[in-house]
Amino acid sequence: MTDIRIAIDGPASSGKSTVAKIIAQDMGLIYLDTGAMYRAVTYLALNNSLDKEEDIIELAQENPISFGIDSDGKQLVYLGEVDVSGAIRQKDVTSNVSRISAMPKIREYLVDAQRFIASHGGIVMDGRDIGTVVLPDAELKIFLVASVDERAERRHKQNQEMNIESDLEILKVEIAERDYKDSTRKTSPLVQAEDAIYLDTTGMSINEVVNFIEDKAKDLIK
Repeated sequence: MTDIRIAIDGPASSGKSTVAKIIAQDMGLIYLDTGAMYRAVTYLALNNSLDKEEDIIELAQENPISFGIDSDGKQLVYLGEVDVSGAIRQKDVTSNVSRISAMPKIREYLVDAQRFIASHGGIVMDGRDIGTVVLPDAELKIFLVASVDERAERRHKQNQEMNIESDLEILKVEIAERDYKDSTRKTSPLVQAEDAIYLDTTGMSINEVVNFIEDKAKDLIK
C-alpha cells in the first residue's frame, strides 16, 4: 500500500464517493466517506430530537460511526451496532445535513476523527473541506464539479436504485440550495484549495474520471 493521501472535494452529487471508492480499491488505499459521517451524526440528531452540539457529540461518542462492506461490495454505515446505511440517505437527513454539519463543534469532532484515520496510511477521502481543512497537506487534491442538472440526474438514479422516493425537479432545487449553504457557511465552507486540480465531470464517464485521477496519483508516486 502506498502512503499517498488523495483529497477529493466538491459539491453534492458530483461523483466524489463513487470515484473515491474505485480509486481506493484499484490502488490499495483506505477509503473514507466523510459525507456519510456527517449524515450519520445528522440522523442521530434528528432521531433523538437534539439541537445542541454538545448533546449530539455525546450521543455520537456513545454510538461510534464505523464502516463495513456487504456481500455485493457496497459500503455499510453503522452507528454503534446499528446499520444506518439506508436511513442516512432518506430525505429528512438530506434536508438537514447542511445545518448539522455547519455546527463548529460537530465539524471539529469529525475532523479529528478523519485525521486520526488518515494518520494510519494511504487514504482516499472525499468531502467538502478535505483539501482545505482536514488534509491541507495531502499529496493530491481534486475538486470535482458538474452541472446541477447532471448531479440531480445522478442522485435521482441513485435514489431509485436504493428504493428511496425521489423527484428529479425537487432534487435540482435541493442541490442548488445545498450548494449555496455549503459555500456560504462560516465554518469550513466548500471552496477549492489553491493547489487542487479542478475537474468538471459533466459529460464524463466514471471510468474517465477515475483514470484521470489515478494517472495524476501514479505520476506523484513515481
